[in-house]
Formats: sequence, C-alpha cells, structure tokens
Amino acid sequence: MQPQLFCQSCTLPIDDIENRGTERDGSKSDLYCKYCYQAGAFTDPDMTLERMKEIAETEMRKNNLQENIIRQSIDMIPRLKRWQRSSLAGS
Repeated sequence: MQPQLFCQSCTLPIDDIENRGTERDGSKSDLYCKYCYQAGAFTDPDMTLERMKEIAETEMRKNNLQENIIRQSIDMIPRLKRWQRSSLAGS
C-alpha cells in the first residue's frame, strides 16, 4: 500500500501516527513528521530548502530506496507547505 500522507517539510510518509510530529498541546500533527516538527514548532527553524533536499536524499539513500523514488521525493520538496513561502519569495 502506498503512503497517503507525507510530511509537508521533508516528504517522510506519516500515515503511521508514530511518525507524526506534535503540536504545542501534544496532539499529533497532520502535516509534519516527528523529525521536522515538535511541540508546535520546526525542530530546525533556520533550515533552508537546499539543506532539506540534501538531508532527505541522504536519508533515503541510507534506506536503499530506488533512485526514481528518491528523485521524485526531492523534486516534490519545493512544493510542500513548509517551502511555499520561500518558493514564492523567489518568484
């Protein structure tokens, strides 16, 4: 079964509630993973889009994902919610 929900910061599948980050009140986020978002804030608020792409690619390679999946995920990152403002600012 293919994932339905992806972190809107890094593309990690978050269908499994255990992979989801937390809101300020401790509830699980519907948008972000536990690595990107905790207690209602990004774990690295100064993260750049380029750095996120590098980290995501490194982690996917560690997990031996297929090259086409890695490319597809990296290409999707700029379109995710977290990066929309920075993408629009560069337009």
